Amino acid sequence: MKYLFKDYASNPDNPNWENIIQRKKPLPTSPDDIRSVFDRDYTRIIHCTAYRRLKHKTQVFFSPESDHICTRSEHVSHVESISYTLASYLGLNTELTKAIAVAHDIGHSPFGHAGERILSKISERDLGCTFWHEKNGLEFVDYIELLQNKEQFKDNLNLTYAVRDGIISHCGEIDENCLKPRNEFIDLSNYEKPNQYSPYTWEGCIVKISDKISYIGRDIEDAISLGIIDEHLDKLYKLLHYDLPEKKINNTAIINYLVCDLAKNSSPNVGLRFSPEAFDLLNQIKEFNYQNIYFSDRVQPSMKYFDLVLNEIYDTLKVCYDKENTVNTLKSKLSKISLKLYDSFFGFLSNYYDLGNRNELKLINDVIFDFKNEKDFYKCIIYYISGMTDKFAIEIYNDIIGF
Repeated sequence: MKYLFKDYASNPDNPNWENIIQRKKPLPTSPDDIRSVFDRDYTRIIHCTAYRRLKHKTQVFFSPESDHICTRSEHVSHVESISYTLASYLGLNTELTKAIAVAHDIGHSPFGHAGERILSKISERDLGCTFWHEKNGLEFVDYIELLQNKEQFKDNLNLTYAVRDGIISHCGEIDENCLKPRNEFIDLSNYEKPNQYSPYTWEGCIVKISDKISYIGRDIEDAISLGIIDEHLDKLYKLLHYDLPEKKINNTAIINYLVCDLAKNSSPNVGLRFSPEAFDLLNQIKEFNYQNIYFSDRVQPSMKYFDLVLNEIYDTLKVCYDKENTVNTLKSKLSKISLKLYDSFFGFLSNYYDLGNRNELKLINDVIFDFKNEKDFYKCIIYYISGMTDKFAIEIYNDIIGF
């Protein structure tokens, strides 16, 4: 039923409204600003560099020369579209789903989930904790990404709690056919693993499900375009109950079926859910994708290359740690190895530290690493690498090895 969730939307009459719109500190206000609280979040997100770089980051297939293979930026737009459709029909706050959707993958590393796994291995080894893009996304908007205000001072994005919660809670790898928001207003820094908690809002739940709906069908389209699943098409047609000569597999049909089914079968009492038939199909498509796309023989060789690229960049910076003399050591070593890496890494650091006086690090922003601590230096490197595009990471690697 249309607008069935309107009484639960994230609007001023919601009993959790003050929690939902809470920021770490107040944003400057202007009497002529016509934007809503979530519109302000949306514009702050799309103007930050991490968002702009999504257009050059892998979604599933590493194919930077093809204009027709889905990138991380296109995926984010697809999630925004699907979540808007669902939220609009159900009566939820579309401005909030829009803001969460465009920000949800802002913490993704270069080379997609392959890059995420590589950085996670590095993080486990050197920091004793895993790297996962949902938490990295939250930390990026809280600490790393900066916007210049009217006074030309750079500050963090300072998003509302609901959007920050939607970022870290969006993990699309959900297997339960019922999703409801949690009741607890928690400290988001207490998250220890993906999918640990449900989102705090219904809108966050919508984006979480839209994320999965979005990639399931589009990954198949791209795999067909690249010829990766040619030998498995008969199996896929049978799965979708298609007659091979008459129908073509396309993302539009899959999305339309799943979105309409979810809208029809959801309610505030039962939660966001699919019919048993749709949920079974969703899981079967997901299993097909894992077997024949994500872990296919055509995709796996590139993983070795990604591993080489990211580890080389990380190790080149890691060996420069020299306690209180780290800045001088970075300057002397990097300038001889790779001027591109030297310029880029010091450009990154200059957002947070005054590097002008010898080897001193004068803090100029609220960041979460301190070079006096070895592990903080390693964490800084991981932040730096995770923000790279695929192309830039390869350029840095080639410069390091002398090409």
